[in-house]
Amino acid sequence: MNEPEEGLFEAYERFEEYAREALDALPPDLRSQMSNVEIVVEDEPPGGQPLLGLYQGIPLTKRSSFYSGVLPDKITIYRGPLERLYGRDQETLRRQVRRVVLHEIAHHSESATSA
Repeated sequence: MNEPEEGLFEAYERFEEYAREALDALPPDLRSQMSNVEIVVEDEPPGGQPLLGLYQGIPLTKRSSFYSGVLPDKITIYRGPLERLYGRDQETLRRQVRRVVLHEIAHHSESATSA
């Protein structure tokens, strides 16, 4: 079902559910390591950048004993580009949202490799 058939609110809710499922599927040890990070869904990346997701913050491996009283890190998943690329098939979209969520979490834990 695409957006015109299901409505914008339902499509947005479905997309957020895919992101929640990705978080819920994290191994408990990885989930417990996540610290001071917020995960949000936004419609489009800033300035038309070709992004599917973005991590902004201080990776866990770069935090020192002076790390306190700071705003949360932010992981943003961009709904528009993901739906344009993968939205024709909901299972493909679900897998790609999961992939992007995991990729951005890897930046938070700084275990991502350069690609």
